[in-house]
Amino acid sequence: MSNPSLLILAGDGIGPEVMAEVKKIIDWFGDRRGLVFEVEEDLVGGAAYDAHGVPLADETMARAQAVDAVLLGAVGGPAYDGLDFSVKPERGLLRLRKEMDLFANLRPAQCFDALADFSSLRREVVAGLDIMIVRELTSGVYFGEPRGIFEEGGERVGLNTQRYTESEVARVARAAFELAMKRDRRLCSMEKANVMESGILWREVVEEVAADYPEVALSHMYADNGGMQLVRNPKQFDVIVTDNLFGDLLSDVAAMLTGSLGMLPSASLGAPMENGRPRALYEPVHGSAPDIAGQGKANPCACILSFAMALRYSFDQGEEARRLERAVEQVLADGVRTPDLMQAEGGRPASTAEMGDAIVAALEASR
Repeated sequence: MSNPSLLILAGDGIGPEVMAEVKKIIDWFGDRRGLVFEVEEDLVGGAAYDAHGVPLADETMARAQAVDAVLLGAVGGPAYDGLDFSVKPERGLLRLRKEMDLFANLRPAQCFDALADFSSLRREVVAGLDIMIVRELTSGVYFGEPRGIFEEGGERVGLNTQRYTESEVARVARAAFELAMKRDRRLCSMEKANVMESGILWREVVEEVAADYPEVALSHMYADNGGMQLVRNPKQFDVIVTDNLFGDLLSDVAAMLTGSLGMLPSASLGAPMENGRPRALYEPVHGSAPDIAGQGKANPCACILSFAMALRYSFDQGEEARRLERAVEQVLADGVRTPDLMQAEGGRPASTAEMGDAIVAALEASR
């Protein structure tokens, strides 16, 4: 049997810096745990535009389709702000999501105990938080037609269309139910069925899928109330499933509960390939942070935890994923801090590379 394959697209800004620390982790698993990956590297975003004049070359897209998983750093930067919309760095990421048909975006919001005081909410509200938001990623208002800006009645009109088919709702709902089965068996579906027909369809289809998962306790909530509840009592939730627009908003709300964007991973999953593994792209939630790029200030934990998600969801290595997550947790408990995690009352300052080295050391201690 061949080794599992990974395509690394480090991208722009701090992407190459945080990805360098992930490569240390990948090497450790190969050397110490016998978990060897066939790793390829390529360009995306501004780096791809500089080399090829497009944010994602066709050859790179083909490689992404062929591997078991893609690990991405970040895209974008002020140097590319003046580019035409069609070749902006972000279009490379959107092309990956669309052509790989990555319809389910998994955004965990976990508050490590050592960071509970970093949240804008009280420690008792967020300590021990561990929720998962499943966002539909390839349809809805971001992709619906018609769309555009046009003249009507002597003034400009901006139009975007919220559109969902029942099959699009059903497949992301099924992904959320499957996740709930592996967690606390609670799923909350969020939409706006009180004012949107697409929300009515969403609720009806989720109810239909629920019939196949009688062990999961399903609840429904209007998305605006969901945002309020996330900052009022976030631990009432386990898995949340919602559409593209609301998922974009709610996952960012949940991100702030944890204290730092530098700690938040994500996974985008599609339909199974011939080998049974889902097409998958893993990336940190943070952006390219061009203001600190090249300074050794970036927190690599989100990218490292994205690799942990790859271990769990693409490679059926749940115990190894947990091993890596425990190593990150231990390093944080030991007070190792990149600048985004520093507080006046303490912490041991660490560069991007020093944080990566500390996590490797914690993995070594766990053997």
